[in-house]
Amino acid sequence: METEIREFRATDIEPLTHLYNRYIVETTITFDLQPYTVEQRQLLWMSHYAHSGRYRLLIAEQDKRIIGYASSSKLRVKAAYDTSVETSIYLLPDVQGAGIGSRLYGELFGLLAKEDVHRAYAGITLPNEISLAIHKKFGFEQVGLFREVGRKFDRYWDVAWLEKAL
Repeated sequence: METEIREFRATDIEPLTHLYNRYIVETTITFDLQPYTVEQRQLLWMSHYAHSGRYRLLIAEQDKRIIGYASSSKLRVKAAYDTSVETSIYLLPDVQGAGIGSRLYGELFGLLAKEDVHRAYAGITLPNEISLAIHKKFGFEQVGLFREVGRKFDRYWDVAWLEKAL
């Protein structure tokens, strides 16, 4: 089945919200605790992501079904951080391991290479061997570990921080 990698569209917001909410409810991959409404996600995403520049949202689509996304977001709000981004990647479980994540990140980092971006960062809740593997594949190295920094599902979780020079 052919997978298209493309920029997000406003009409993607509903399936993207459902995909992300699944991770909120079922995993520790995100530290959000409450699912988002489509309207909440629309406000957050539509004002943040552009079709050019540092902050991107790329969609993976198969047969008109959104199966994943990769993004680069503002790392921190203070202006001196502007040449650093935080990257994320989310896929539906049934398409993991098929190379789609690598295609998404390949496209994203290709676009970021043309921008004034100096470093990319990723925070990964541990354990998460799949996420660690794809980030290392793309040249990320662990630069920090925040121990028991987040509490979800009645347990504290560590987060590894990874960095990639661009």
